[in-house]
Amino acid sequence: MKSQKPSQRKLEELRQRGCLNSRPESVQDELFVTSEFFDPHDVLQVKYEMVRRIRVDREKVSLAAKSFGFSRPSVYQAMSAFEQGGVAALLPEKPGPRRAHKLSEHVLADLRQALADNPELRTSDLVAILRDRFGLSVHGRSIERALKRREKKRR
Repeated sequence: MKSQKPSQRKLEELRQRGCLNSRPESVQDELFVTSEFFDPHDVLQVKYEMVRRIRVDREKVSLAAKSFGFSRPSVYQAMSAFEQGGVAALLPEKPGPRRAHKLSEHVLADLRQALADNPELRTSDLVAILRDRFGLSVHGRSIERALKRREKKRR
């Protein structure tokens, strides 16, 4: 059986879930080239089979890296992730910040103090304070959410 190109619907689903392999043509492993079941566009499937091949079939890391289209450091990262969290740990992480990284506790404390000193301050005033005092560019809504989160924790 020869591997077929997946449907546009499947490709879009993989893209939305963050599982679309950006380099499917680099996967040269025979299973992914000849089988309809194994899909080189599905990065989770590719990583899992690569880790399985190394752990179960005892394939050399350098050979697996080449045939599955990954660098050796990426192979070691995938193996470590799998050992720590199973198949789910092989899923790519979402890009971008994980938290409000600009609004540290120190910065929020300064904003709370400014509000305590002058309760009439508007969000636009807080944006200006962050820009002037800390050189930070933060959207007003982000400031409002961060201050509300802090209030919820205090209760």
